[in-house]
Amino acid sequence: MEHIPAELKYTESHEWCRENDEGHIVVGISDHAQQLLGDLVFVELPELNQEFKAGDEIAVVESVKAASDVYCPITGEVIEINEKLARNPELVNEDCYSEGWLFKLIPADRHELEELLDADAYTDIVGE
Repeated sequence: MEHIPAELKYTESHEWCRENDEGHIVVGISDHAQQLLGDLVFVELPELNQEFKAGDEIAVVESVKAASDVYCPITGEVIEINEKLARNPELVNEDCYSEGWLFKLIPADRHELEELLDADAYTDIVGE
């Protein structure tokens, strides 16, 4: 059974967002997405200080089965990437909502978060 934390926001393309104490947005892929992909072998993360619009391709996750694009859930500037994933991409499989996060953004418009799916709406999408 997939884990869908209630405190996060989600996209239909299976990214999750969490606002941290500094007001930055932490982004990763959902448990559903990592399960569909299988064991990750490589993660290509965005460059620091780049700006992306909501819906832009921002990263790539590759597994033994397939490669999949990751889309920017909200408009913002990348301020940090999870450098541990270069050596340990499997962290996404092991703990996608904590140690396996992908990148952090400074949001251009915090209101875009409100437009994302809550856990109940995301659960409906993944068919639980």
